Amino acid sequence: MKVVARLNNLRIAPRKVRLVAHSIVGLPVQTAMTRLKQEVQRSAEPMRVLLESALANATNNFKLAQERLYVAEVQVTDGLRLKRFTPKAFGSATPLWKRSSKVRLVLDERENVTPSQSVKKQPGKKKTVTLTPEQVTTTQ
Repeated sequence: MKVVARLNNLRIAPRKVRLVAHSIVGLPVQTAMTRLKQEVQRSAEPMRVLLESALANATNNFKLAQERLYVAEVQVTDGLRLKRFTPKAFGSATPLWKRSSKVRLVLDERENVTPSQSVKKQPGKKKTVTLTPEQVTTTQ
């Protein structure tokens, strides 16, 4: 079942919001939440709040398990444009468009995922590399 959350009139340009939005698509909800908490961009905080809202909708309204949810899609479109002008020399002015964004976030359930599968990580083998004296070159 898909759960949709929307954020309208976010006063950050859509181009900047898309950078953060595309980084969480396809991730489990908890992974996306930690990634957004560590992100330094200004649009990460409103995206995290929107993700929390979608998660609350899924768990409270639709009774979905939090471990099975992932970010299915994120759409960022243009919102309102505030038209302003900057004064320039000799009585002229240049237009400024202060852009805003509309964000639509969709959560979906993964099939056949148990909580132990989503948490466990497989330890990888470490590779050792040996170099011969001919392979090691020094520049002087």
